[in-house]
Amino acid sequence: MKLRRFLTQSPDLSDSGDADVFASHWTRKRMNKGAHLTRQEQPDTDEFILLEGCLTSSVCDQNGKEVCVGFYVGPCVVTPSIARTRDGVSLVTMTATTDVSLARIENDELSKLMISTESVRNWANGVLRDTLSRKVDREWCLAALGGAERLNWFREAFPEYEAIFSHALIASFLGVTPVTMSRLRARDKR
Repeated sequence: MKLRRFLTQSPDLSDSGDADVFASHWTRKRMNKGAHLTRQEQPDTDEFILLEGCLTSSVCDQNGKEVCVGFYVGPCVVTPSIARTRDGVSLVTMTATTDVSLARIENDELSKLMISTESVRNWANGVLRDTLSRKVDREWCLAALGGAERLNWFREAFPEYEAIFSHALIASFLGVTPVTMSRLRARDKR
């Protein structure tokens, strides 16, 4: 998808000539399947829009156990830097699960555009609100629901993702083991 077309899908930029100017500040980036967009504990000062392809976001604990914390299917905005970094250092590893096409901008440059252009500020604030809402929904799911209900929540929140991402990643995202995930899926087929 073209960046300008993606940006103008937002009501904040759809009627505005600001979309062309805003789009001109982004640069294109392509990555192959398996490449890392960010790495946990490495510098990260960019904002991203996934135009095509799929990414996952994960965290790794001190023992090397990796937990999936996010899925992205383009076109979409990747979790804003403020929600995935601390002091310019990434809290997550983001990995391409397919070949991907992205647009990127330095977060400082985006901040300047937000200050100078109301439509960009409204767009960015909307992205942040949507991101935080999705994170709260997932936290609620993990805290309040059992395994079967978590899988049902996932299917409603992320239609068709079961066919796109590995079941092991989905299990990790839902806080269940791959064996439990397999059993839950088998139970649904009966």
